[in-house]
Amino acid sequence: MTQESAPRRHFHDALNELQEQLLEMAGLVEVALAHSTDALLRGDVSGVEEIRRSDHRIDALEMDIDERVLGLLALHQPMAGDLRRIVTAGKIANDLERIGDHSVNIARAVKRLNEAHPIPFLRELEEMIVITREMVSDALASYVSRNAGTARMVCLTDDRVDDLRRSLFRILVTHMLEDPKKISAALEYLLISQNLERAADLATNIAEDVVFLVEGRTIKHGAEAAVAPDATRP
Repeated sequence: MTQESAPRRHFHDALNELQEQLLEMAGLVEVALAHSTDALLRGDVSGVEEIRRSDHRIDALEMDIDERVLGLLALHQPMAGDLRRIVTAGKIANDLERIGDHSVNIARAVKRLNEAHPIPFLRELEEMIVITREMVSDALASYVSRNAGTARMVCLTDDRVDDLRRSLFRILVTHMLEDPKKISAALEYLLISQNLERAADLATNIAEDVVFLVEGRTIKHGAEAAVAPDATRP
């Protein structure tokens, strides 16, 4: 083995370890979001403490990944595809940690709901849950498979979640005006919908980063739409 090949092998081993940690984190976050939203759908808060415990592991993984990313950038000065891979891993880890936090917020709100005057469960909220979970799952799947097409579909779905959140706001405000006893529950549902919307936004961030990783182009903040007319010019 030459002196040149040993550092390169060490670099690839470190990249693989970074990938493994990120995938572990992704799995924990998906489970946390599923458990917190299942608790809402079933009215079962028995798993709230487990969600909090898993969040500690998610936080620890994010810090480990941050350290690995900084070490790889400082020691190896990667270029092109390797650089995108490392930077993307760090950004996705940050977004995953925040989705984990939103899952904890949802679980806590569900626990408080059990003590509030009930409101009939809302179809819009259930649809929000289904779509948000699918967005997170699809965004992470697009990262694993390096599928920019799937990532773009995640980005397009985000508008539906925003529409549902606005509909829920109007419905819940109506409940509060009609019956003050429902205010506490309505506020918890509003909080849950806001956390779901933020989780969907973060899934969109991950999907946008996947496109950057695969294609080396930025599609955030409408950048892709802005350059689209130029692509049609002769």
